[in-house]
Amino acid sequence: MSKVIIIVNAQVESGKISANAPVAERMALALSTSIISSHHSHEIEIISGADLWTKSSHLFESSNDVIYCPLTIKLPDWFSFPAQNIYNACRDLENRRKWVRQRFGYQTSQDNMSLGDLWLPVILTNEQLIYASIISEGMMPNHYQQPYDLSSDFYLKLKNLAGELLDSIEAIPSVYLLQFKLIGHDIIFDRLWPFPATPAVASINVQEPDLYACHWRCLSNQPITQPNIKSLSVNFPSQK
Repeated sequence: MSKVIIIVNAQVESGKISANAPVAERMALALSTSIISSHHSHEIEIISGADLWTKSSHLFESSNDVIYCPLTIKLPDWFSFPAQNIYNACRDLENRRKWVRQRFGYQTSQDNMSLGDLWLPVILTNEQLIYASIISEGMMPNHYQQPYDLSSDFYLKLKNLAGELLDSIEAIPSVYLLQFKLIGHDIIFDRLWPFPATPAVASINVQEPDLYACHWRCLSNQPITQPNIKSLSVNFPSQK
């Protein structure tokens, strides 16, 4: 039996996520449900990312019997897991944005200016690259919706950007979110998330399979079909 450790950016006590972090709880529940539905024998443990900063590194040694599923980008440098280099590359916003400017000539977010309010989900398996429907931030901040209609021209440009960006960081199977903004006819690149971050909650009960189910299938090397939209999404508030 393998153990799956889900790491969240929220307070966790006795395996339960704080009620003050409803979106983190929803993310972890969606991922846990996908794990249980495909591997009943897996033991699932949910821990706070803060535990990695406060506890000794020997408590989190790499093991073939442990699968780590961080749902947070805030991880200490010493924490070793298969996607460590990918998370580090995505956390290095300056170099990712510089690469996009030099390679594509796109504008990029600067500090707190032009932060992305759109996300292109990219599902990378060992066999293929799948693009899901775009997620948008609703009229109210930190509320998300899927799908967002975008012209085929923009969509193709974003797919090209995402594919080359993943190649540049030698990405491994996972669900990624390409965060961007549109100003007129210009794409403003913000950042790349190496896991289904908060906006991906818009896919729950809307996209089949949802982005958390896709993420687990990527991590466990299971086949994935092209996701389909089932219905209009419901907004969920984000926990900053």
